Amino acid sequence: MSKSNLTALLIGATGATGFELLQQLLTDEKYSSVKIFIRKNISLEHEKLEKHVVDFDKIETWKEKLKGDVLFSMLGTTLKVAGSKDNQFKIDYTYQYEVAKFAKEMGVKTYVLISAANADAKSFQFYSKIKGQLENAVIALGFEETHIFQPGILVRNTNDGRTFETLAVKLIEGINALGMLRNYKPMPVSTLAKAMRQAVAARPATKLNYYKLSEIFKTAENA
Repeated sequence: MSKSNLTALLIGATGATGFELLQQLLTDEKYSSVKIFIRKNISLEHEKLEKHVVDFDKIETWKEKLKGDVLFSMLGTTLKVAGSKDNQFKIDYTYQYEVAKFAKEMGVKTYVLISAANADAKSFQFYSKIKGQLENAVIALGFEETHIFQPGILVRNTNDGRTFETLAVKLIEGINALGMLRNYKPMPVSTLAKAMRQAVAARPATKLNYYKLSEIFKTAENA
């Protein structure tokens, strides 16, 4: 795959990290087209932007639109916002897996996923478990390149129902100022977005690539 004149596909483009990545991709000369798949229309307009308002419960009816070079998968919610574990599983696992599966079928070569630092398919913690299950499932699809990002706590521009995360950011930032817990340094969503773009541009030698906290900060510095 040529690393220029690329078409990017995004799901989760209205979230904090997703919207930041969308704006970065629209100004990135390597991308000639950016397709987003959203449940409700947004006001943003750009000559490179293609907006597709879709039903994620009927992905098979619009799978032909999933043609491009790179799929960035950033859907996610909280149990509070989802209302139930079933709904959270559907958003955090089912939708993302189904989109990835059909994108692979449509010829997409590169897949980029935002997971979680504690992702583990064998975890007793519900959120960690579904993140780990999703990682395993999308790896099995066999994209030519798979990039899995496992950030810690993110610094978002909006709360979006993540009150605990907002409080945790403030607490850890205070502890960091004392020189402790550097391995848990909160990460701005702009840094994560930069790292995701750079991961695709870097021509990795390996098919499967994981990025934990320190690797994400380092990758972003090269963007």
